[in-house]
Amino acid sequence: MDNLLEIKDLQISFQTFFGEVEAVRGVSFNVGKKETVAVVGESGCGKSVTANAIMQLLQVPPAYYKGGEIIFEGENLLDKSEKEMQEIRGKEIAMVFQDPMTSLNPTMRVGPQIVEGYRKHVKMTKAEAEQKAIEMLEIVSVPQAEERVKQYPHEFSGGMRQRVMIALAMVSNPKLLIADEPTTALDVTVQAQILDLMKELQDKHDMSIMLITHDLGVVADTSDRIVVMYAGQIVETGTTDEIFNNPKHPYTKRLLESVPRPNMTKDQPLQSIEGTPPDLYAPPEGCAFYDRCVDSLKICQHHMPDATSHSKTHQSSCWLNHPMAQKQGKEG
Repeated sequence: MDNLLEIKDLQISFQTFFGEVEAVRGVSFNVGKKETVAVVGESGCGKSVTANAIMQLLQVPPAYYKGGEIIFEGENLLDKSEKEMQEIRGKEIAMVFQDPMTSLNPTMRVGPQIVEGYRKHVKMTKAEAEQKAIEMLEIVSVPQAEERVKQYPHEFSGGMRQRVMIALAMVSNPKLLIADEPTTALDVTVQAQILDLMKELQDKHDMSIMLITHDLGVVADTSDRIVVMYAGQIVETGTTDEIFNNPKHPYTKRLLESVPRPNMTKDQPLQSIEGTPPDLYAPPEGCAFYDRCVDSLKICQHHMPDATSHSKTHQSSCWLNHPMAQKQGKEG
């Protein structure tokens, strides 16, 4: 599969009053053409920072890029000027943000916000853009679109606002859609509708999707591959089937155990991951999951292992899976 997006050894920090926060620490993965890749992990693991870096939406300073490349269609986005990025944002790469209420302009009616996107990225008259705005709301299943374009964001429900955000993102048929927690705070029925809508638009426009979420249950039926992040690093990658049916990293296993299952009885408590992620003001020198892992080895505390390949598409970074693990054992 040809890659549309390649992230290579991306390193991003934030300079604060208390010191440097190493938010993203050597992240590498790719998104193929027409592929859906889900990036999952707890809050604060670096998912959204990575996504915003792709769009060049991080404020510099306090953010700064310590290293790495973001290759989109063969060109490094980190070398682009702000003017060049303005031509790429919305047209080639679009983003659906986590909270549509704060992403939409509360002082503007929904219609003009969509019209603005058409006028910026597609050559057409205002009248043509207004008609396109109505058609786009119909495409994303907003009822009575001709009337709804005249309403303000606060007059829409959470699910409808998210549909408006998707409509805004799709005005120029982008090649890559980044969806940052698109179903947060929505009930399960609306979640399913939003995910089905994204899949339908993907099939229609041959679009790639990068889906960011902390909920593995959301990605089970929508993603082709999964990237698991923890403390600013990637700990496991694989196809959706490999991650769900044969997880290798202890963190991935614990994430899966924390997902509610249909066959659970009322006597079975929902599992949680004890402890908290490490402080990224002073990241650990070894495996960041060491303090929370019940299977940790002595070597884990001081040395981060290289990725171990389990198949052509499945890799994990854990000493338990390393070829030397049996030799090292608990005394390693």
